[in-house]
Amino acid sequence: MRYLHFDVSDDDQGNVTLDAMASTPETQHPAVLQEVQAVLDWAAEQFPHTHGPVDEGQDWDHDLQLRLEDGGWHTVILTLSASPRFAQAFLERFGEPADE
Repeated sequence: MRYLHFDVSDDDQGNVTLDAMASTPETQHPAVLQEVQAVLDWAAEQFPHTHGPVDEGQDWDHDLQLRLEDGGWHTVILTLSASPRFAQAFLERFGEPADE
């Protein structure tokens, strides 16, 4: 991933949240959307029948927000709600988040 860098957090029930945000000029926006699509394609392929609310027993759900900011910047926010097994597979595929 060049543009999307995920932060990982979990709640007291063991559910995991993976958040990423990228803010780029218009020329780089298509590349960010390609990364988003790669993540969603991977999730749908690896966990094809468990997309939906994690608190209802599904493995993953997502929220995608696209915003046009002042100055022509494009902001993309991708949030994945995940079961522990989805989060583990995700981090194995896309890598651990960078230490801050």
